[in-house]
Amino acid sequence: MHLRHLLLCLLFTHASADLPMCKESDYHFEYTECDVLGSRWRVAIPNKAQTCSGLPDPVKGTQCTFSCNEGEFLDMQTQLCQKCAAGTHSLGSGVAFDEWDRLPTGFITLGINPNGWDVHSDCSNSTWTPMGDYIASNTDECTATLSYSVDLKKPGHVSFDYSYSDTSIYFEFFVQNDQCQSTDSTNRWMKISENEWSQHEVQLNKGNNVLFWRTTAYTLQGRGDKAVLLRNIAISGVAYTSECFRCKPGTHSAKPGSARCTPCPADTYSNKGATVCRRCDPDKYAEVSSGSCKVRPACTDADYFYTHTPCDAHGKTQLMYKWIEPKICSETAKSSVKLPASGEKQTCPPCNPGFFVSNASDACQPCPENFFSNGTVCEKCPVGTEAVMGLEYKWWNTMPSNMKSSVLRTDLDNSVRRTAWEVAGEYVYTTPSDRDTDYLTLTLTVAGYRMPRSLLKNRKQSELSRISFIFETVCSSDCTLFFMAGFNRWNNNEVELWKGSNRKQSYSYLIQSNTTVSFIWTFQRTDNSTTERRFSADVAKIFSIHITNVLGGVASKCHRLVSEKGAEGTCQRCPPNSIIVPEWPAGEPACVSCGPNTKTNQAYTACLSDCTAKLWTTSGEALHYDFSPLSNVTSFQSGPRFTSKGLRYFHHFSIALCGKEDRVPATCVDNVTEHGRVVQGHVCQSLVVPSDIRSQNMVASQPFVIADALIGVSTDTVLANISSPPWLFPSTSDPPDVIFYYKSAETTQACKRGRSATIRLRCDPAMGATDRIMVPSNCSEGTCDGCTFHFLWESQHACPLCTKRNYREIVSGCEQGIQRTTYVWQQPAQCHGGEALPAPKVSACVTLDFWLKIGVSTGTIAAALLVTLICYFWKKTRKLEYKYSKLMMSSGGKECELPTADSCAIMEGEDTEDDLIHLTHKSFFAKMKGYSRERTSDGFDSVPLKSSSCHLQSEEGDSDDA
Repeated sequence: MHLRHLLLCLLFTHASADLPMCKESDYHFEYTECDVLGSRWRVAIPNKAQTCSGLPDPVKGTQCTFSCNEGEFLDMQTQLCQKCAAGTHSLGSGVAFDEWDRLPTGFITLGINPNGWDVHSDCSNSTWTPMGDYIASNTDECTATLSYSVDLKKPGHVSFDYSYSDTSIYFEFFVQNDQCQSTDSTNRWMKISENEWSQHEVQLNKGNNVLFWRTTAYTLQGRGDKAVLLRNIAISGVAYTSECFRCKPGTHSAKPGSARCTPCPADTYSNKGATVCRRCDPDKYAEVSSGSCKVRPACTDADYFYTHTPCDAHGKTQLMYKWIEPKICSETAKSSVKLPASGEKQTCPPCNPGFFVSNASDACQPCPENFFSNGTVCEKCPVGTEAVMGLEYKWWNTMPSNMKSSVLRTDLDNSVRRTAWEVAGEYVYTTPSDRDTDYLTLTLTVAGYRMPRSLLKNRKQSELSRISFIFETVCSSDCTLFFMAGFNRWNNNEVELWKGSNRKQSYSYLIQSNTTVSFIWTFQRTDNSTTERRFSADVAKIFSIHITNVLGGVASKCHRLVSEKGAEGTCQRCPPNSIIVPEWPAGEPACVSCGPNTKTNQAYTACLSDCTAKLWTTSGEALHYDFSPLSNVTSFQSGPRFTSKGLRYFHHFSIALCGKEDRVPATCVDNVTEHGRVVQGHVCQSLVVPSDIRSQNMVASQPFVIADALIGVSTDTVLANISSPPWLFPSTSDPPDVIFYYKSAETTQACKRGRSATIRLRCDPAMGATDRIMVPSNCSEGTCDGCTFHFLWESQHACPLCTKRNYREIVSGCEQGIQRTTYVWQQPAQCHGGEALPAPKVSACVTLDFWLKIGVSTGTIAAALLVTLICYFWKKTRKLEYKYSKLMMSSGGKECELPTADSCAIMEGEDTEDDLIHLTHKSFFAKMKGYSRERTSDGFDSVPLKSSSCHLQSEEGDSDDA
């Protein structure tokens, strides 16, 4: 390559022999491409073709790996490194980008939809935006990428400053080679800034490197306004630097050989390439890094604030007025106001609770351990009590040592004022600021938390800590008060915000992690960019702040462990199945009964369900339930939703229905950043977005607890003022739904009484192993009012336990002497588990054919016997009629005259063979005959005759006559 370059130069020299000789200003030097040995040639290139001749001959150049140090440049004439002159700077073998009035050459920015290209979404404007001293990312749900490609001649590095404080934005930086392969994927996840600006440095390999800065915001409520900021991007290892760069306006370099230019301080300015910063005239001012001075405006009421002086040796304080620093207004200008005179001295208010006035320093000092105070004198906690440690601020004569005030601006112009919140005796308030868009921050930092000794054994069911404060906002514009909690000033999460004017009210926040040690109140008068101060009178006030269980805190009261009752003193036990609920912030604990089908824990601090329940139907029938198979933490997602940019997201719910004290709680996380927030409770929610960052399928953000306390389990639709309307989940089947009622003590601006949740368990034996959980069809986010959440859980385990009344028996026919009894469930099935179906029974039986044969045989014999008897008595009757007729004939036909014989005997020759009776051995038919008549002593049958009867009647008549 370099030989061909040399040949072209020789031909050009020959063709230009008639042109004038070139001067040094007519050409410049360049190096040829490096050969395989790492060598190159220095050649002269005319600035304009065909204008001069006699260019210097090519000479051997420096090695391709040659470079100069910071603050130096390569002099191509001598091929030696020279120091940069004053007013200029150089990185030597690197390049730097510290001016962002426009996107520098080589940088590319692009905004895309995280879910892919969608014709309904427009992310074309969601890109990185130059902002003068830095470049800012997007704050919406689109993905913004900033890239820069550089070819390094030797291994080098890239460094940059970044400001990254919003945990709802995912920010990554990674490097790819010319084959689109990431050189290091483990460190691409950027950490939250620990202060205003953090620095990051990554080593680069020789060759082509493509640098990527990529952000995606996962704040879907439109609150993500803390963009990621970049500045001072420097890359080393590039080709030589043949010149130094002049310092930009507002900076200077006083000494030769500077790698970077130094910003000018306040009230000074500089032009481009300056070696010193010039001071502004007395009637003008300048902010840090200013290229010019501005005329000081006339002082107004918005340029000063009032405060109270610290208590002096006599216990007096004084109301004073001070100018806001740095002071930019002019007291001598026309229509300028004067600083008001200080007020009269007044008696200092008492110290805050837990402190006392020290005679040695006349300042408030904390009480010793196991002592308490109301702000005057420390007293020792009585026997049987322990100090309730915490921090309580309700008197604001001086700013507490663990609280800091500062002003932050959206452009981070380094002109940070010190006065933002100021004490005013009964409250702390926001002072006027230079711009209405400034963020006035008040930061409270604590060391950690420690629970009272009486609750250490049951810390899982007790509050770790709670912060509560009373505040007020008075605004004439769209002001906003933010409350945030996190690890430090620069790593926090937005907890709640209030817009516009808000009457004096209290707010409470439950602290669930020992790493949440920083609390920030931020007030912004308006978010409309303007240089005018129109809303300086808008103010936010905080009257009191209280935090419980603070490590290294003080005590304002003592908690009673043992009450004096009689001479000995006994513990006051709550009624059975009751819990102890502290009446915060003052007062004695109160006992509250647990709801139906719940039991208290060992510490009497929470009501639990052992996953069993006994409920009654409207007919008075008792139903027993066992929800143990549903006790594991269960998660589900609502249907997909879309933002205005087309980003698809879901509401992710996690539920811990029931269980004992050692149960695993439902957990929701924020995994957008390294220090994501984690919340736990019975029911929680987070927003999840499909994503491929860090090889994750889902990115979760904005978690919060819906409910952390179980109220009760019932079939009633209202319990403890929590309602579960039947129309949300219509049903006509039996048995009735079992409803779990939950509540959270954590309040929000929208939910003054805290959030609550109801979970309906509906019996469905046909569900099988997979349950179904859903939200109301007309409230797709699980709630219709934002405070009460409703869920329907259909499962076979939601059915009552089976009993004997839930099955019936089926008896089969008798087959071959065997009969079977089978038990089946009543249909439709309305139970699950419990008592199992009895095993089938088998018993012996007699078939119908056998009994039919017996019946036919018996009938046949009975019929034959009957016929025999009929024939016998018919024959006998015939004989008697014959004998009777014969006797009548022998009597001559006279009435009541009979022969002398009283009985009729078988005469000789009268069929004796037919009536022969064997006296010694009677037949069956003979015995039957003996039952129907009397016998004579000689064994003959005696038949009374009519004539005898008539004779007797005649004798009776004669005796009557006598």
